[in-house]
Amino acid sequence: MKQRLVVIGNGMAGMRTVEELLSAAPDKYHITVFGSEPYGNYNRIMLSSVLCGEKTIEDIVINNRQWYLDQGITLHAGEAKTATHIDRKNKIVAAQDGTMAGYDRLLIATGSNAVIAQIPGNDLEGVISFRDIFDVNKMLSYSRSHKKAVVLGGGLLGLEAANGLVLRGMDVTVIHNNEVLLNRQMDKPAAKMLQTELERRGLKFNMAAKLQRLVGDELNHITGVCFDDGSQLDCDLFIMAIGVRPNMALAQQAGIYCERGIVVNDTLQSYDPSIYAVGECIQHRGDTFGLVAPLFEQAKVCANHLSAHGAAEYITLPTATKLKVTGINLFSVGDFHGDEQSESIFFTDPASGIYKKLVIKANKLVGAVLYGDTADGSWYQQLLENKESIATIRAELIFGKAYVRDFNV
Repeated sequence: MKQRLVVIGNGMAGMRTVEELLSAAPDKYHITVFGSEPYGNYNRIMLSSVLCGEKTIEDIVINNRQWYLDQGITLHAGEAKTATHIDRKNKIVAAQDGTMAGYDRLLIATGSNAVIAQIPGNDLEGVISFRDIFDVNKMLSYSRSHKKAVVLGGGLLGLEAANGLVLRGMDVTVIHNNEVLLNRQMDKPAAKMLQTELERRGLKFNMAAKLQRLVGDELNHITGVCFDDGSQLDCDLFIMAIGVRPNMALAQQAGIYCERGIVVNDTLQSYDPSIYAVGECIQHRGDTFGLVAPLFEQAKVCANHLSAHGAAEYITLPTATKLKVTGINLFSVGDFHGDEQSESIFFTDPASGIYKKLVIKANKLVGAVLYGDTADGSWYQQLLENKESIATIRAELIFGKAYVRDFNV
């Protein structure tokens, strides 16, 4: 007899787990999915491609509603179907509109929520985050009728939003609280090259800026952004892209142990043995997650245990960074700042727009930043993950895999 698996969250992590599970044990579960958006499963990381016009919403759908029917999965999708209660004693999940589903195993994949800056005016009309299709549609609508956009946050998401809006014809300023763009992923020289290229494409920047408040008109719609130094920017659309926090409210309400996220072990199991969790809502060995690569690895491990093949363990590996802006190549992985015990190797060609930095410690590669030429990124990542000695190839390492291979023939 089939067991019942309920999945809360219809996003990339939860649905990748389901796909892996269907592949490993197609007849093990009756599967029910609760999702708060009125769609099938779509590729959230491609939203920036929709915003800039390279793709349509249809292009980024991974599994449409027909797929769920074909797989025999019950999908409850839309705001009214948002899961609002987990009854762990009776093993029942309830949605906002009263829809219920019993479970033998529960998978929580509730993702994350956008961080909202705690400043006066953050509740004005025209102030949004950049998380889902609804946000993208709102930005597209504004780009047709308004002119001035301000993006708070010079991280990956903020730059992708800003680039998309510039391509849609808006006048866009990025506000960042650091003097270095992508300061968690890039060092200063690489970030400077990136900023120069983005400025060439029409973006404006207000770096190391301290935001004071947002101001609106009599209709409660945003009209301006005020800074601590007294300066002001006109603004019709304000996008907050300053990070995410694990969405663990439902798990907390059910008494599942949480810290900064839902705490899981190496099998992605919570403190309740019948409840698993994957994706941006979890905390594993002290880490939380915001990029897609670790989510897919978690999905694989979790499906392995849900299918009762139970041998896999999740290990957090350094995750590489890439920016989804056409024509801009950047890559970073590991500890690219280094410390007193490490050494750095540099290659710079400003005329060609190329910058490379490798950080070496005890004859092992521990970090890398590449800008302009990222062809060897995955090779550097492999060296880093495998903790391979680079002693014999150190002199050629900065020139890449092909050069090292030719040199050592």
